[in-house]
Amino acid sequence: MKEYRTINKIAGPLVFVEKTEPVGYEELVNIVQSDGTVKRGQVLDSSDEFVVVQVFESTAGIGKDSGVRFTGETIKMPVGRDMLGRILSGAGKPKDGGPEIVPEKRLDIGGAAINPYARQSPADFIQTGISTIDATNTLVRGQKLPIFSGSGLPHNEIALQIARQARVPGSTEEFAVVFAAMGITKEEENQFMADFERTGALEHAVVFLNLADDPAVERIITPRLALTTAEYLAFELGYHVLVILTDMTNYCEALRQIGAAREEVPGRRGYPGYMYTDLASLYERAGLIKGEKGSVTQLSILTMPGDDITHPIPDLSGYITEGQIVVNRELHRKGIYPPINVLPSLSRLMNAGIGEGKTRDDHKKVSDQMYAGYAEGQDLRGLVAIVGKDALSERDQLLLEFADHFENRFVRQGHDENRTIEDSLDLGWELLSTLPEELLVRIDRDLIQKYHPKYRKQGA
Repeated sequence: MKEYRTINKIAGPLVFVEKTEPVGYEELVNIVQSDGTVKRGQVLDSSDEFVVVQVFESTAGIGKDSGVRFTGETIKMPVGRDMLGRILSGAGKPKDGGPEIVPEKRLDIGGAAINPYARQSPADFIQTGISTIDATNTLVRGQKLPIFSGSGLPHNEIALQIARQARVPGSTEEFAVVFAAMGITKEEENQFMADFERTGALEHAVVFLNLADDPAVERIITPRLALTTAEYLAFELGYHVLVILTDMTNYCEALRQIGAAREEVPGRRGYPGYMYTDLASLYERAGLIKGEKGSVTQLSILTMPGDDITHPIPDLSGYITEGQIVVNRELHRKGIYPPINVLPSLSRLMNAGIGEGKTRDDHKKVSDQMYAGYAEGQDLRGLVAIVGKDALSERDQLLLEFADHFENRFVRQGHDENRTIEDSLDLGWELLSTLPEELLVRIDRDLIQKYHPKYRKQGA
């Protein structure tokens, strides 16, 4: 293996090497310091003049006299069946005091693109136990559905609750969770580890934890290691895998930091112009493949800077993914958990995963009616602020009360409360029964007579 001592410049996590032979993109690099210690890196860019190497740790100690060796290999993730139940670092090294993973295979972390013709349309309902997701913004197996949150909101608690509770009702197929946290604090790390161990959810999970003081370059690798692990569990071992990625904003900040070190021309708000493509290379690794038993479903969590949904990170994520779940600061201030606002939330694949034989025949109609009632109640709150509650008609006062009941009884639930889809729909009917039947214009008459509490009691 040739060793080059032609380092020209060091900028942040990047090392610029000149006068090399042709090397491959994403090739692994060993950098030998003057004291003999070796640091690892990866080829980020290659041209006739320079090869740009991003170092996976601090560049302290690397000088122009350091040797650079190109290995001819790309980063590979060691994967095996015994990964379930393990907690790993953002670089894939054990953090739980356990032994190194004995690999059955080593897979390229870039993954393999799924041929669009080979993709199977998602159609199976995943129950998270959270009513605002299951009943009104349903998650479907093979879907990629981001959670848009804000700084200080309980998105981590929601992620942990979903990781504990997610399952496919009535299915005996093997289910696993791959949880990847990027740029988290030590306090958050302890919270995640304690929760997984307390609830026993770790038994069917693989956890990757990248800390805020870890190198930015590692943050770029962490989600790719997690998705490679998920693909192995899904398409080689037949598991149905739910991948939870948090926080994609920290990932994008690392992209911006590395782009600045490379002196790239910045795009919107300083983020790289290729951020859309980069995010798509992660999000598009969710899905189902025809003829394969397993599946990869993605829940990516991102915090919107300044709660701005038009910020480049949520904006681009919304284009690539199939909807969004929006965590709301106003609901959080009211003490409501989980503070999910169903009005701007959307699951584009919801209709494919609900209905008779999957959830229940009244699911879509109940969801639409609750959404319409809550939306009108929200509008009336603005009107009350101007004209007062006494100026409202009796109908409007009922809808105003419905909005309050919806938030306090349907949206609000406990951190460990795991509602079945039947529980959520029955609760929806209970709330709708506070409205006159003539207002239930989005529900067919036969469904009202079948599920409305008034007629159920008569039947009993």
